[in-house]
Amino acid sequence: MIDISESVMQFLLAFLVVGPLLGAAAALLPAPPGLKGKSPEQAVLRHGVTVTGAVLAAAIVLALGFDHSRPATMQATTDISWIPALDVRIHLGTDGISLPLLVLTALLTFLSALYSYFKPPAGPSPKAFVALLLVLESGTLATFAVLDLVLFFLAFETVLIPMYFLIARWGSEGRAEAALKFILYTLLGSVVMLLGLLLIGIKAGTFDMVALATDNGRSLTASVQVIAVLAIGIGLAVKTPMWPLHSWLPDAHTAAPTVGSVLLAGVLLKMGTYGFVRILLPAAPDGFRTFAPYLAAFAVVGIVYGSLACLALAGRGANGDLKRLIAYSSVGHMGFVLLGIATMTPTGVNGALFANIAHGLVTGLLFFLVGALKDRTGSTDLDTLARQSPGHHPATSGSAAPEHPETGAALYGRAPRLGGLFAFAAVASLGLPGLAGFWGEMLALFGAFEPAAGLSRPAFLTFMAIGAFGTLLTAAYLLIVVRRVCMGAAPQDAPRLTDVRAYEFAAWTPLVVLTVVAGLWPKALLGLTDPAVQQLLTGGTR
Repeated sequence: MIDISESVMQFLLAFLVVGPLLGAAAALLPAPPGLKGKSPEQAVLRHGVTVTGAVLAAAIVLALGFDHSRPATMQATTDISWIPALDVRIHLGTDGISLPLLVLTALLTFLSALYSYFKPPAGPSPKAFVALLLVLESGTLATFAVLDLVLFFLAFETVLIPMYFLIARWGSEGRAEAALKFILYTLLGSVVMLLGLLLIGIKAGTFDMVALATDNGRSLTASVQVIAVLAIGIGLAVKTPMWPLHSWLPDAHTAAPTVGSVLLAGVLLKMGTYGFVRILLPAAPDGFRTFAPYLAAFAVVGIVYGSLACLALAGRGANGDLKRLIAYSSVGHMGFVLLGIATMTPTGVNGALFANIAHGLVTGLLFFLVGALKDRTGSTDLDTLARQSPGHHPATSGSAAPEHPETGAALYGRAPRLGGLFAFAAVASLGLPGLAGFWGEMLALFGAFEPAAGLSRPAFLTFMAIGAFGTLLTAAYLLIVVRRVCMGAAPQDAPRLTDVRAYEFAAWTPLVVLTVVAGLWPKALLGLTDPAVQQLLTGGTR
């Protein structure tokens, strides 16, 4: 890697948090005369690409300057007093746990901005769209960069408003109800979480996450830890989302614009699981141990429930929406992340962090592809797609499947590259060895095979078996989707669909490459997370 001074590293991390906010403010100003291009709308969309590109460049330089020989140490730290009366500090820093999430967030936001430049979402002013996208990026990056409980809560909440408006203003049918459901669920969860964060900060005498992790719960009584874990855990579980607090997610994904779905699945869900690892595991280990079996039980129920819901949606005549199906698949995938965290072992937590990144890459790609499919065919309904051939008229919502055998959407024949990419993303999502989706789920199950001391091994062996069964269900529904969308023989007079366009190729290629690299070279990620996880679980002592 490259040698960068600490002051430059501090600036880069601060720029990741503040840069998008400044960009959002600038997006609302009139474009300078020389930069208007063909129209003011094009200028503001180009501004979004420029700002997110600069933030991504800063994140990459930060990753290159990161000292990989000591990933357990907080680097690029800024620590200045903000509210002395409450001992709240502007404390930023990154280690092997948060660095991959910072880069993933910057990458997905840039790719979303690039995609939107060429394919602006239908709706109100692009100015507001770009500004909201940048505020969303700032809040997400801040969540992963801050090391103070109060700042973490503020960053966590900052994300909700822009995502609400992205769904409510630029979404599709049912967007108002979906956006309202999203904001109500997450705000109610956040209120409970705030009480838990304040309880920890007041009882421990500090809101500093590093100090709390080093203390490892020694200054908190068992009852305080239990109450704090319950309160904070509910707020984080809503965002993750954990079954049965997941019901806002399918509606939000189905109604959100393509870019909103990519960022919601790829980045926002990670904030919940990151909070479990960064705050609850090190700061309240005894309280977490009390709830770990219940968390694991909810996680494996979520794995099976999400997979069964997807199987039901993938079936013929179910009028299953592809975006809704991928949303339910996220409930299952995040179940593996929660199972890994619940084991309280280095193996399980490393698997959870790996699965976090893999899910962001693969599901982000899937939502991009489904958005492209909707642009070309006008629908994301599986039954409609599978019957799109001359002479076969798409059924209206709620109508029965036709008696003739469906031919499949024949995407391989009508748009070969798009069909190939869709199949690639699907097999990556089902956990094919050699691709990113495999390692996280395998390590989470390995962690459940031998959980931490004090946890019931028979219970976790049961959870492991249920989780393993969930992987079979995952493979089943994804292969059914591939068969119905990609396969089939299109008649000779079937209209060919536009294949992958240049801007789509540019937006999707990084996700494909990283999915392969993470699958073939997992050490690149695990080498970063493992030392930091080992230190978190032992309270700063190795």
